[in-house]
Amino acid sequence: MTTTNTAGDGGTETGRYLVLLQEDSAAAALRTMARVAGVRAASTADVTSFRTADALSGADGLLLHDLGVAVVTAARDQADALLRATTERGPLARVEPERRVRAYSAPPVEPEESGEDTTQARGPSLAEAQLAWGVRAVGAQASAATGAGIRVAVLDTGFAVDHPDFADREVEARSFVDGEDVADGHGHGTHCIGTACGPRTAVEGPGYGVAHEAEIYAGKVLSNAGTGTDGDILSGIAWAVSSGCAVVSLSLGSPTRPGQPHSETFETIARRAMRRNTLIIAAAGNESDRAGGVVAPVSHPANCPSVLAVGAVDASMAVANFSCGTVDPNGAVDLVGPGVNIHSSWTLPEKYKAISGTSMATPHVAGVAALIAEKHGARAWELWARLGQSARRLPLPSTDVGSGLVQAP
Repeated sequence: MTTTNTAGDGGTETGRYLVLLQEDSAAAALRTMARVAGVRAASTADVTSFRTADALSGADGLLLHDLGVAVVTAARDQADALLRATTERGPLARVEPERRVRAYSAPPVEPEESGEDTTQARGPSLAEAQLAWGVRAVGAQASAATGAGIRVAVLDTGFAVDHPDFADREVEARSFVDGEDVADGHGHGTHCIGTACGPRTAVEGPGYGVAHEAEIYAGKVLSNAGTGTDGDILSGIAWAVSSGCAVVSLSLGSPTRPGQPHSETFETIARRAMRRNTLIIAAAGNESDRAGGVVAPVSHPANCPSVLAVGAVDASMAVANFSCGTVDPNGAVDLVGPGVNIHSSWTLPEKYKAISGTSMATPHVAGVAALIAEKHGARAWELWARLGQSARRLPLPSTDVGSGLVQAP
């Protein structure tokens, strides 16, 4: 998520529910939901789309068959009936309310605000540099790996399909937002895709992509207003997993409170994705105000133990003011990436923009993950381990930076 001073409507409930199924119990779960609560869900095993809006006519929701989770509309009494069914030895494992999530846009942080020494920490100015500072900070320019053959899914606000820097790239794109196509009407998604998988040589200005030859899977799970839901994110994850993506990058989330437990549904889905060789990487969140003495806990879904949570640092290797931290055992920062004044692609006619946030740090980590996946053939937990082992240790608390600054192989 990109930095903001307010949480907006992030973290509120939508009125729908996530129903987690026991392993390999889809058919029985559909029957149980109908029997105990009168809730009828379509299944992606029977329809051709992962979009919740494309469920069969008359259905109350959609079962993402491969991941074993359904997103349903239910009245309170129906939700209670589903919840009671989870206490039985049946196919339903858990029921929890669906949340709203969002991405936040922000102007660049001024150097004096970030504590950044542009002459020493960043080297040449943006106009003079051949590569954006974040690419250089993670050492991508010195790596022989390019991300070739590795599929990276960036689930966000879509993609500017007409961007000239991607004219020669094949991009698989799909929208999971009802009533909106894949075109990025916001800019956030295009920016994150550019950082993770954009070019090293741009039409204008410096190159900005970490894994510049990776295969791009652009999933639109946030609207043009930058808002979305758990269900749309899960639909995007299901698509990414079924497409064989080694990495899923989530620059989004909703704020949490100290002591608030993580979503068991998202944790289970993350573990199931790992078994399919897909690593989920997510933004730790931007709710902190470190200058004011406030360190906020890691946001949802990055606070899940099996989701790699990414904090942000600036070019002087100081923790970004907004970056969430490890406040309690319910969510830890695992790594950090460059996240202040990050230059990347944007929607036309602007083409480029510099913004800040743990949203910008996350695709740096996703891009490096693609490089490591290519070089070592690593997937899932091995890929996570290699990311942590190769990180640059920083003289900062691990509660803020985890294993350190992500580094290319």
